[in-house]
Amino acid sequence: MMTPRHAQHATHVARVIGPITFVGANGRERVIPIGPCLVEELEGDMVDIVWGPAGEKSAVLPSTEAEAAERAGNLMLLD
Repeated sequence: MMTPRHAQHATHVARVIGPITFVGANGRERVIPIGPCLVEELEGDMVDIVWGPAGEKSAVLPSTEAEAAERAGNLMLLD
């Protein structure tokens, strides 16, 4: 579960274990690959999911979508 709105922003160690889709910069639907990631809480009820060997890939999603992915078993926070 993401940090409550009134709390400090946090970065969570996580793992994508099922499909999480997002709309890329080109307007096409993309899928965050299965594997380790970081979930960084941003201002305005948004999160940045960061992945890749050097953290070079990321997708900004509404926190409600990340929470839905967590409830569906597609995203697991490890901390």
